[in-house]
Amino acid sequence: MTMKKAIVPVLFSLLFLAQAKAQAGKHGLEITHLTGNLYVYTTYNLYAGNPTPSNSMYLVTGEGVVLFDVPWDTAQRQPLLDSLYARHHQKPVLCIATHFHGDRTGALDFLKQHGVATWSSRLTYELCRQNHMQEAAHVFDKDTSFTVGGYTVQTFYPGEGHTKDNIVIWCAADQVLYGGCLIKSTEDKTLGFLGDANLAAWPQTMRRLMQEFPHPKYVIPGHDGWADNQSPAHTLKLLEQRGKKS
Repeated sequence: MTMKKAIVPVLFSLLFLAQAKAQAGKHGLEITHLTGNLYVYTTYNLYAGNPTPSNSMYLVTGEGVVLFDVPWDTAQRQPLLDSLYARHHQKPVLCIATHFHGDRTGALDFLKQHGVATWSSRLTYELCRQNHMQEAAHVFDKDTSFTVGGYTVQTFYPGEGHTKDNIVIWCAADQVLYGGCLIKSTEDKTLGFLGDANLAAWPQTMRRLMQEFPHPKYVIPGHDGWADNQSPAHTLKLLEQRGKKS
Protein backbone atom coordinates (compact mmCIF):
# COMPACT_ATOMS: atom_id res chain seq x y z
CA MET A 1 0.00 0.00 0.00
CA THR A 2 2.80 2.41 0.90
CA MET A 3 4.70 1.48 -2.25
CA LYS A 4 1.67 2.27 -4.44
CA LYS A 5 1.31 5.68 -2.81
CA ALA A 6 4.96 6.40 -3.49
CA ILE A 7 4.80 5.24 -7.10
CA VAL A 8 1.80 7.38 -8.03
CA PRO A 9 3.50 10.78 -7.40
CA VAL A 10 6.60 9.62 -9.26
CA LEU A 11 4.55 8.52 -12.26
CA PHE A 12 2.63 11.79 -12.17
CA SER A 13 5.87 13.78 -12.11
CA LEU A 14 7.31 11.80 -15.01
CA LEU A 15 4.10 12.29 -16.99
CA PHE A 16 4.14 16.02 -16.27
CA LEU A 17 7.75 16.34 -17.45
CA ALA A 18 7.00 14.37 -20.61
CA GLN A 19 4.01 16.56 -21.39
CA ALA A 20 6.02 19.70 -20.71
CA LYS A 21 8.79 18.61 -23.06
CA ALA A 22 6.23 17.68 -25.71
CA GLN A 23 4.56 21.07 -25.38
CA ALA A 24 7.87 22.89 -25.82
CA GLY A 25 8.85 20.50 -28.61
CA LYS A 26 5.84 21.51 -30.71
CA HIS A 27 7.91 24.54 -31.58
CA GLY A 28 10.99 23.37 -33.43
CA LEU A 29 14.05 25.20 -34.64
CA GLU A 30 13.18 28.38 -36.57
CA ILE A 31 15.79 30.08 -38.76
CA THR A 32 15.14 33.53 -40.21
CA HIS A 33 17.44 35.41 -42.57
CA LEU A 34 18.09 38.85 -41.12
CA THR A 35 20.47 40.67 -43.47
CA GLY A 36 23.64 39.85 -45.38
CA ASN A 37 25.13 36.70 -43.87
CA LEU A 38 23.36 37.10 -40.52
CA TYR A 39 20.52 34.85 -39.38
CA VAL A 40 18.34 34.69 -36.29
CA TYR A 41 17.61 31.22 -34.98
CA THR A 42 14.89 30.64 -32.41
CA THR A 43 14.26 27.69 -30.12
CA TYR A 44 11.66 27.24 -27.39
CA ASN A 45 11.54 26.15 -23.80
CA LEU A 46 9.02 26.37 -20.99
CA TYR A 47 8.95 29.52 -18.85
CA ALA A 48 6.15 30.02 -16.32
CA GLY A 49 4.47 26.98 -17.86
CA ASN A 50 4.36 28.37 -21.40
CA PRO A 51 6.52 27.64 -24.47
CA THR A 52 8.72 30.71 -24.76
CA PRO A 53 10.94 31.65 -27.72
CA SER A 54 14.63 32.31 -27.25
CA ASN A 55 16.49 34.19 -29.99
CA SER A 56 20.09 33.54 -30.87
CA MET A 57 22.03 34.45 -34.02
CA TYR A 58 24.64 33.15 -36.37
CA LEU A 59 26.98 34.61 -38.96
CA VAL A 60 28.04 32.66 -42.05
CA THR A 61 31.60 33.23 -43.28
CA GLY A 62 33.87 31.45 -45.71
CA GLU A 63 35.79 30.04 -42.76
CA GLY A 64 32.83 28.71 -40.79
CA VAL A 65 29.83 29.86 -38.80
CA VAL A 66 29.95 32.13 -35.76
CA LEU A 67 27.20 31.50 -33.18
CA PHE A 68 25.91 34.19 -30.86
CA ASP A 69 24.62 32.13 -27.91
CA VAL A 70 23.19 28.61 -28.05
CA PRO A 71 19.86 26.81 -28.59
CA TRP A 72 17.73 26.96 -25.44
CA ASP A 73 15.93 23.74 -26.36
CA THR A 74 18.45 20.92 -25.92
CA ALA A 75 16.57 18.85 -28.51
CA GLN A 76 17.49 21.43 -31.17
CA ARG A 77 21.26 21.37 -30.70
CA GLN A 78 21.98 18.72 -33.33
CA PRO A 79 19.24 19.98 -35.70
CA LEU A 80 20.95 23.37 -35.62
CA LEU A 81 24.28 21.88 -36.70
CA ASP A 82 22.53 19.82 -39.36
CA SER A 83 20.70 22.90 -40.64
CA LEU A 84 23.88 24.95 -40.83
CA TYR A 85 25.54 22.34 -42.98
CA ALA A 86 22.47 21.73 -45.15
CA ARG A 87 21.86 25.45 -45.76
CA HIS A 88 25.38 26.83 -45.92
CA HIS A 89 27.74 23.84 -46.22
CA GLN A 90 29.55 25.20 -43.17
CA LYS A 91 30.13 24.10 -39.61
CA PRO A 92 30.24 26.34 -36.52
CA VAL A 93 33.76 27.31 -35.52
CA LEU A 94 33.10 29.90 -32.81
CA CYS A 95 30.42 30.60 -30.21
CA ILE A 96 30.15 33.67 -27.95
CA ALA A 97 27.93 33.39 -24.86
CA THR A 98 26.40 36.71 -23.76
CA HIS A 99 25.62 35.83 -20.11
CA PHE A 100 25.57 32.89 -17.74
CA HIS A 101 21.91 31.78 -17.86
CA GLY A 102 21.05 28.43 -19.39
CA ASP A 103 19.38 29.90 -22.48
CA ARG A 104 22.80 31.32 -23.40
CA THR A 105 25.18 28.62 -22.12
CA GLY A 106 23.21 25.36 -21.97
CA ALA A 107 24.78 23.87 -25.10
CA LEU A 108 28.40 24.97 -24.60
CA ASP A 109 29.57 21.48 -23.68
CA PHE A 110 27.82 20.07 -26.75
CA LEU A 111 29.52 22.62 -28.98
CA LYS A 112 32.92 21.94 -27.42
CA GLN A 113 32.44 18.25 -28.19
CA HIS A 114 31.94 19.24 -31.85
CA GLY A 115 35.15 21.25 -32.02
CA VAL A 116 33.62 24.70 -31.64
CA ALA A 117 35.74 27.32 -29.87
CA THR A 118 33.48 28.63 -27.09
CA TRP A 119 34.05 32.06 -25.58
CA SER A 120 32.59 34.25 -22.83
CA SER A 121 33.66 37.13 -20.67
CA ARG A 122 35.62 36.19 -17.58
CA LEU A 123 32.71 37.37 -15.42
CA THR A 124 30.32 35.07 -17.28
CA TYR A 125 32.78 32.21 -16.85
CA GLU A 126 33.01 32.86 -13.11
CA LEU A 127 29.21 33.06 -12.73
CA CYS A 128 28.82 29.83 -14.70
CA ARG A 129 31.24 28.13 -12.34
CA GLN A 130 29.51 29.52 -9.24
CA ASN A 131 26.06 28.49 -10.49
CA HIS A 132 27.11 25.10 -11.89
CA MET A 133 26.33 26.13 -15.46
CA GLN A 134 28.26 25.07 -18.54
CA GLU A 135 31.43 27.11 -19.05
CA ALA A 136 33.10 28.43 -22.17
CA ALA A 137 36.56 27.08 -22.95
CA HIS A 138 38.02 30.56 -23.51
CA VAL A 139 37.52 33.93 -21.82
CA PHE A 140 38.12 37.60 -22.56
CA ASP A 141 38.68 40.30 -19.93
CA LYS A 142 37.48 43.37 -21.83
CA ASP A 143 35.48 44.33 -24.91
CA THR A 144 36.86 42.17 -27.69
CA SER A 145 36.65 41.89 -31.46
CA PHE A 146 36.53 38.54 -33.25
CA THR A 147 37.33 38.25 -36.95
CA VAL A 148 36.35 35.12 -38.87
CA GLY A 149 36.43 34.88 -42.65
CA GLY A 150 37.06 38.61 -42.99
CA TYR A 151 34.00 39.57 -40.91
CA THR A 152 34.46 41.26 -37.54
CA VAL A 153 32.05 41.26 -34.61
CA GLN A 154 32.59 43.22 -31.41
CA THR A 155 31.52 42.44 -27.86
CA PHE A 156 30.48 45.32 -25.61
CA TYR A 157 29.75 45.38 -21.89
CA PRO A 158 27.50 48.34 -21.08
CA GLY A 159 27.02 47.50 -17.40
CA GLU A 160 24.75 45.46 -15.17
CA GLY A 161 21.12 44.90 -16.07
CA HIS A 162 19.34 41.61 -16.68
CA THR A 163 22.42 40.08 -15.07
CA LYS A 164 25.70 41.52 -13.83
CA ASP A 165 27.59 39.98 -16.77
CA ASN A 166 25.31 40.66 -19.77
CA ILE A 167 27.14 41.72 -22.91
CA VAL A 168 25.93 42.59 -26.41
CA ILE A 169 27.46 41.88 -29.81
CA TRP A 170 27.79 44.53 -32.52
CA CYS A 171 28.05 43.66 -36.21
CA ALA A 172 29.30 46.92 -37.65
CA ALA A 173 29.27 45.88 -41.32
CA ASP A 174 25.51 45.32 -41.18
CA GLN A 175 24.67 47.69 -38.31
CA VAL A 176 23.12 44.86 -36.31
CA LEU A 177 22.99 44.91 -32.52
CA TYR A 178 22.52 41.54 -30.87
CA GLY A 179 21.26 42.48 -27.44
CA GLY A 180 20.51 39.14 -25.85
CA CYS A 181 18.43 39.27 -22.68
CA LEU A 182 19.64 42.72 -21.69
CA ILE A 183 17.16 44.06 -24.25
CA LYS A 184 13.42 43.42 -24.15
CA SER A 185 11.35 43.08 -27.31
CA THR A 186 8.84 45.82 -28.05
CA GLU A 187 6.26 43.02 -27.76
CA ASP A 188 7.08 42.61 -24.05
CA LYS A 189 4.95 44.26 -21.39
CA THR A 190 7.24 43.25 -18.51
CA LEU A 191 10.96 42.82 -17.84
CA GLY A 192 10.65 39.05 -17.50
CA PHE A 193 12.86 37.09 -15.11
CA LEU A 194 14.53 39.41 -12.60
CA GLY A 195 16.12 36.90 -10.24
CA ASP A 196 19.65 38.01 -11.16
CA ALA A 197 18.86 41.56 -12.31
CA ASN A 198 20.28 44.84 -11.06
CA LEU A 199 17.25 47.10 -11.43
CA ALA A 200 19.07 50.11 -10.03
CA ALA A 201 21.87 49.93 -12.62
CA TRP A 202 19.88 48.71 -15.62
CA PRO A 203 18.49 52.12 -16.77
CA GLN A 204 21.94 53.70 -16.92
CA THR A 205 23.25 50.59 -18.67
CA MET A 206 20.59 51.05 -21.35
CA ARG A 207 21.46 54.73 -21.77
CA ARG A 208 25.13 53.83 -22.15
CA LEU A 209 24.24 51.17 -24.73
CA MET A 210 22.04 53.55 -26.73
CA GLN A 211 24.80 56.16 -26.70
CA GLU A 212 27.35 53.63 -27.95
CA PHE A 213 25.07 52.32 -30.74
CA PRO A 214 22.59 55.12 -31.48
CA HIS A 215 21.32 54.05 -34.90
CA PRO A 216 21.33 50.27 -35.42
CA LYS A 217 19.37 48.98 -38.38
CA TYR A 218 18.37 45.84 -36.51
CA VAL A 219 18.20 45.02 -32.81
CA ILE A 220 17.74 41.41 -31.73
CA PRO A 221 16.40 40.88 -28.20
CA GLY A 222 16.87 37.64 -26.30
CA HIS A 223 13.19 36.71 -26.49
CA ASP A 224 10.14 37.47 -28.64
CA GLY A 225 9.95 39.57 -31.81
CA TRP A 226 12.36 42.02 -33.43
CA ALA A 227 10.06 43.77 -35.90
CA ASP A 228 11.64 47.17 -35.27
CA ASN A 229 14.82 48.66 -33.83
CA GLN A 230 13.15 50.42 -30.89
CA SER A 231 13.64 47.68 -28.30
CA PRO A 232 16.45 49.49 -26.41
CA ALA A 233 14.22 52.55 -25.90
CA HIS A 234 11.31 50.25 -25.03
CA THR A 235 13.45 48.47 -22.43
CA LEU A 236 14.40 51.78 -20.86
CA LYS A 237 10.73 52.81 -20.79
CA LEU A 238 9.78 49.58 -18.99
CA LEU A 239 12.52 50.20 -16.45
CA GLU A 240 11.45 53.80 -15.88
CA GLN A 241 7.82 52.76 -15.46
CA ARG A 242 8.82 50.15 -12.92
CA GLY A 243 10.93 52.70 -11.07
CA LYS A 244 7.95 55.06 -10.74
CA LYS A 245 5.80 52.28 -9.28
CA SER A 246 8.34 51.18 -6.69
